Amino acid sequence: MLSAADIDTLWLTFKVASLATIILLLLGTPLAWWLVRSPFRWKSICNALVALPIVLPPSVLGFYLLILMSPTGVVGRLTTAVGLGTLPFTFTGLVVASVLYSMPFVVQPLQTAFTAIGNTPLEAAATLRASPLNTFFTVVLPLSRSGFLTAAILGFTHTVGEFGVVLMVGGNIPNRTRVVSVQIYNHVEAMEYSQAHGLAGVLLGFSFLVLLLLYSTLKTNPVSPLK
Repeated sequence: MLSAADIDTLWLTFKVASLATIILLLLGTPLAWWLVRSPFRWKSICNALVALPIVLPPSVLGFYLLILMSPTGVVGRLTTAVGLGTLPFTFTGLVVASVLYSMPFVVQPLQTAFTAIGNTPLEAAATLRASPLNTFFTVVLPLSRSGFLTAAILGFTHTVGEFGVVLMVGGNIPNRTRVVSVQIYNHVEAMEYSQAHGLAGVLLGFSFLVLLLLYSTLKTNPVSPLK
């Protein structure tokens, strides 16, 4: 049986993951398109930076984000100067950290989908005098639906399962930054295994159902989440 505190952490986690996924799609779509279509010579460096959270330990990323967002850090000074205060141990800080940590899980499926389209549909649209923006919305987006579905689901579920980054940046503040992964850790640390089983079971069932939905919805082979 889930306690009121457990339900609060689930609700907070859902809010963080939902907002982070929306931001990831808004930022990741143009970034993925640029990485696929741009002839930029040093594009491999950009790809490496985007993919860095995949191989970097979450605690390392969280530590450097904490330093950058601190009152003496570059980001912290900027947010303080514009009146936003500092981001660590706040809901906003959680969202920012989640976006950075889950970025490759959104960008890479989109890159795969955009690459699979090829040049022929774009050239056909150009012969019909469609603008690049119109081509993107009327040709590229419909042809890459599976990539967007994969990116959204992976971005959301990866954010839900975060632990190291959110603990470093958000801390463990009830009703403010305590997400479900941290709450499970709290239960285990207090030897409250039945409560930990309840929350862990919710995440296990949720993750399975989301992946089942993904593979059931895609009529073609699912877009690979990672290159």
